[in-house]
Amino acid sequence: MAGREIALADLVAATLRRAADEARRLAGGEVEDVRLVVPAGWGPRRRTWLRHVAHRAGLPQPRLVEAPVAVASHLLAGGVPLPVGSVIVVCDLGGGAEVSVVRRSAVGFEILSTLADPDAGGDAIDAAMTAALSPVPVAAGTGEEVALTASVRTAKHALFAHAAVTVAVPSGPAVVVNDLVLTQAARPVLERAADLVRDAVDAAEVDPATVAGLWCAGGTAQMRLVAEVLATDTGLTPFLVQDPPLAAAQGAADAGARSPGQGPEVVVEPLPSVGRALAVAVSGFASLALVSHMLFTPVWNSAAMGKWATLNWGELAMASVFAMLACLGVGTVLGAALASRTDTGLPLSPGAQVATGILTASWLGVAVACMYAVVGSQYIGMELGPFLRWSVVPIVPIVVVAAVLAVIAIRGWRTPVGGWSRFLAFPVSSVVTATVGMLVRVCQVNGVTGVG
Repeated sequence: MAGREIALADLVAATLRRAADEARRLAGGEVEDVRLVVPAGWGPRRRTWLRHVAHRAGLPQPRLVEAPVAVASHLLAGGVPLPVGSVIVVCDLGGGAEVSVVRRSAVGFEILSTLADPDAGGDAIDAAMTAALSPVPVAAGTGEEVALTASVRTAKHALFAHAAVTVAVPSGPAVVVNDLVLTQAARPVLERAADLVRDAVDAAEVDPATVAGLWCAGGTAQMRLVAEVLATDTGLTPFLVQDPPLAAAQGAADAGARSPGQGPEVVVEPLPSVGRALAVAVSGFASLALVSHMLFTPVWNSAAMGKWATLNWGELAMASVFAMLACLGVGTVLGAALASRTDTGLPLSPGAQVATGILTASWLGVAVACMYAVVGSQYIGMELGPFLRWSVVPIVPIVVVAAVLAVIAIRGWRTPVGGWSRFLAFPVSSVVTATVGMLVRVCQVNGVTGVG
């Protein structure tokens, strides 16, 4: 521009900055969620470069959405039936060709395979048409080559809707081009794209008969010949993605959302607050207070048959319940904290991480209840049976409910408002009230003044 060299990163950053300004104008506020669509074949280096460019443009940390995932999300939001487990093929026919096999899982879409070929798209068709139209080879990198390539590309797109067009050739008179010339130039290229589709399906280890559909995007996909060649050579029925740039943008915005009446809702698990974690400790201390009071204040009875203790089994039952609630609180807080991070490297979805925390916490709560029973039996000198009955049986319904909630979390059917850590947090006021009420009642029954 004006004889000055501009770095590519600055050029892209300026474009993103302009788009962000327009978004702020339309939204009437700051841009908080940025999603950029990238080719599925982009590696870490290119993705890091794009994040750096977004930062240079003054945008928040962007979420990069692969183009086939964006297309699949757009189709789902548009009402295309894609149940969990279904597989589709997305063929992006632009200057080259990129084919991805995408499967819908319980937490979104995942790419099973991606193959790309720069010689299976529009640029290869342009080159074939240029060679056919120009009787004299044009030197590469010259103005004539640029002008001829532009004319051929314009004619190619015009032939999508017209029977014949005129192409200006710099080295000679204008040439009339019809659909036959386009077909002869495009068929070998599209057959190569069809081979790419078959190779991608094979690489994904998917039975072609189970593929729900082949969706084609990109400027070259507008050709009528595309559907014919792909259907014949792949055995799949091609569908055209209308307005691919807009579809990709809308799909990126819809990525992670749920279409009405279909599939799971994917919600990012919010990071629990420090206050939520501290509230968990209240149930733990209340449990310890109740079980300690039960063991340290038994009523001993003597008779000819020996000496035995009368215990307040309600304290043991309540102590076990509060211990289970404390364990569930800790498990969901840790699981939600882990699920809220994106750099853990774990091959688990956020819902699976939360479900793992719930199940682990449930078994930990059972272990604590059994420990209360064993310690109480040894300390008082009584049989283990009554202690197990009063410590384990009361928490069985909680364990069953926790298992059901874990299944809901891992399947991604629904996420409570505020996240699982908030949903499973028992009210602190109820814990404190129940604990104080139990201790006061036991002291009254035992004829002891005060609590303790």
